[in-house]
Amino acid sequence: MREEKNIKPGSGRQERYIQASILLGLSLRPSYGYELISTIQSYGFVEGEAPPGMVYRHLRQMEDDNLVQSEWETKQAGAAKRIYTITDEGKEVLSYWIKFMANKARQLNNFVQMYHDAGKD
Repeated sequence: MREEKNIKPGSGRQERYIQASILLGLSLRPSYGYELISTIQSYGFVEGEAPPGMVYRHLRQMEDDNLVQSEWETKQAGAAKRIYTITDEGKEVLSYWIKFMANKARQLNNFVQMYHDAGKD
């Protein structure tokens, strides 16, 4: 039996699907940055807690690109908080992400099925 190598298939930049994850989170409900950080890890693209700097950097860029909008919420006691919402353009971009991911999922499933159909594993 061969020695098991330290190979992580599919490993790569965890940042790749952060935009889609943020848009999905905001499509479910408006949210604060720190809430998004904990929410998006449940989508499976980020191992552990999403780095706050990365999430806030994406939020700023997405706001510049009119995919999200934010406003300061000062209703509660304590410091003002910036709450983010998805825009119509952001919903459209999320729809493209979903189509892209669905297509990738089909391709991956076909690949795995071809492997099994060949009698492997």
